[in-house]
Amino acid sequence: MKKFELEAQPRVDLGKKATKALRNQGLIPVVLNGGEIVDLPFDGKLEAGQKVVEIGNGKGLITTDLVVTNEAVRKLIYTPEIFAVELNVNGKKQMAVLKDVQFHPVKDNVLHIDFLAVNDTKPVVINVPVKLEGHAEGVKAGGKLNLSMKRLKVKAVYTAVPEQLVINVDNLGLGKTMQVGDLHFEGLELVNAKNAVVCGVALTRAARGAAQAAE
Repeated sequence: MKKFELEAQPRVDLGKKATKALRNQGLIPVVLNGGEIVDLPFDGKLEAGQKVVEIGNGKGLITTDLVVTNEAVRKLIYTPEIFAVELNVNGKKQMAVLKDVQFHPVKDNVLHIDFLAVNDTKPVVINVPVKLEGHAEGVKAGGKLNLSMKRLKVKAVYTAVPEQLVINVDNLGLGKTMQVGDLHFEGLELVNAKNAVVCGVALTRAARGAAQAAE
């Protein structure tokens, strides 16, 4: 994946009034998940913006509340590409991936962003764009190639995740489909349902007529 550098600042005032004021200034509240798991009660030292969220069984998860500018994340959000995000918070850097974005239901502006902290040892699940290459046999026979899943869920360490999943369709015949279970990428695990259809060559009216004429 390409790297996206993003400056962020700790957010310590989490009230609704403070959040509204941030948005009015063109700022976006952010939560960085995937931090350290600690025992509760926690008596360690937290940095600015950090808090401990109880996750059960006497354990807590350290998350970090941040704030970023609308302008800084525009090229990260409004793109079909995926990125490994290098968050820079007061000079400290943390790699992360985009987990979720909440938009205003009417205005469509960004209300909130969730990031997931990553490293080069722990696998994460991320949606990766699909790219079809080649000339399907079924298309040569008059069919139409359809892409049903524009992204697939991949589980891997973030450094092994490609920018695209390239699928060759040369051998895809007329009326045939390619399912998730048919695909294999070295070093990656596809976590979508095995029988989910990724792409296929549909019979067109012209192809159906040609097939009937050949009988």
